Amino acid sequence: MIWLELLVTLLALYMGARIGGLGMGITGGLGVVVLCFVFGLVPGEPPIEVMLIILAAVTAASALEAARGMEWLVQLSERLLRRYPKAVTYLGPLVTYTMTVSIGTGHTVYVIQPIIADVARKTGIRPERPLAVSSVASQLGITASPLSAAIVWLVTQFEERDMPYTLGDILMITIPATFTALMIAAFFQTFVGVELKDDPEYRRRMADPRLRAEIEGSDASLLGVTLPASARRSVYIFLAGLVCIVLLGVFPELRPIGDAETGKPVNMGGVIQMALLSAAAIIVLFCKVEAKAMVAGPVFRAGMSAVVAIFGIAWLADTFVTNNLDTITPAIEGMVSQYQWMFAFAFFLVSIIVNSQAATARMLGPLAFQLGIAPATLIGIFPSVYAYYFIPNYPSDLATVNFDRTGTTHIGKYLLNHSFMRPGLICTWGSVGIGLLLAHLLL
Repeated sequence: MIWLELLVTLLALYMGARIGGLGMGITGGLGVVVLCFVFGLVPGEPPIEVMLIILAAVTAASALEAARGMEWLVQLSERLLRRYPKAVTYLGPLVTYTMTVSIGTGHTVYVIQPIIADVARKTGIRPERPLAVSSVASQLGITASPLSAAIVWLVTQFEERDMPYTLGDILMITIPATFTALMIAAFFQTFVGVELKDDPEYRRRMADPRLRAEIEGSDASLLGVTLPASARRSVYIFLAGLVCIVLLGVFPELRPIGDAETGKPVNMGGVIQMALLSAAAIIVLFCKVEAKAMVAGPVFRAGMSAVVAIFGIAWLADTFVTNNLDTITPAIEGMVSQYQWMFAFAFFLVSIIVNSQAATARMLGPLAFQLGIAPATLIGIFPSVYAYYFIPNYPSDLATVNFDRTGTTHIGKYLLNHSFMRPGLICTWGSVGIGLLLAHLLL
């Protein structure tokens, strides 16, 4: 029976991936209905706190976008890229990674990718090289962001179990691990493919007058745009909220009491929600932002799609897993009993399917604690919750292919031979290897 239930789960996820957007969320809900009413399973727990954290992050990022603070950040990034164009393969992913770590969402990549593509082409660098690794970097940064639901979920689990690991302990491992692996991936990207001038697809497009005009006319720049002073002010307000979150994560004693009986402080989920909603409110009040402008922006729309997707995906996954723990636990326990780090493969495989770091952590994290995975090991392997580049159906990867007018960034004939595979694998497993080493030395 478990195989039929697994088939229903995978089929629901496959149908959702084909629909796109909200698809995985709504088909996930349909899968829950089938599992409960047809197979008699007990409904799992929807990831309410994860959804609320994402909702708070999206609200704050949308306020930042509406205040045009996002444009100001992109202008700063563009100045850096155009000042050192030959280093775009390193600077591009550094920019997208930093923006994700700072803002807590990878959806900012859509704004900067056209500029990276433009800088690369005009410098004669194969755009596939910086674009592919920059797309990966924008999602890898989630595993190193103090604003991400995935990281906050892990912190909350440590706190609920009275384990002495704070947000600072996690970031002390995940930030240097992911950053180092990203730079290694960027180095290897400099050797990907032939040079732009020798690429047959690029030469074919340049030989076509219509395509040539399209390529040469696709100049992307925000440097000539004059922004109001409130744009810069909104960034400072947002970053102040980020600093508050980090401080309260590193020093739990600074938080208010969350449970009068035990005296425990408010958990990190609550801290992030309060800090981000407060930052959004201050931006709206002091930067002359109209609330309706926040919901009209692409960040809000993409963020709400992510909330719905995680709602359905995680609810479906939790329903399947919790009802089949007696079968699943021994299978994974046999794999990790000797080498706990091998739990990273479980994270990796699930992430390929569910397309979300937070949903992956929420789905398999409790099992990791149940199996007795050491906290330091769990922190070290945590970047393995990002693997959804493996099958290139995530919006940021698909958009990146479209941004590259030269045709060098591609999804291959056999699906898995695509531009994001190499930098993705290097980033994920490089981060895991470095993370385990750092966790062993520092925790």
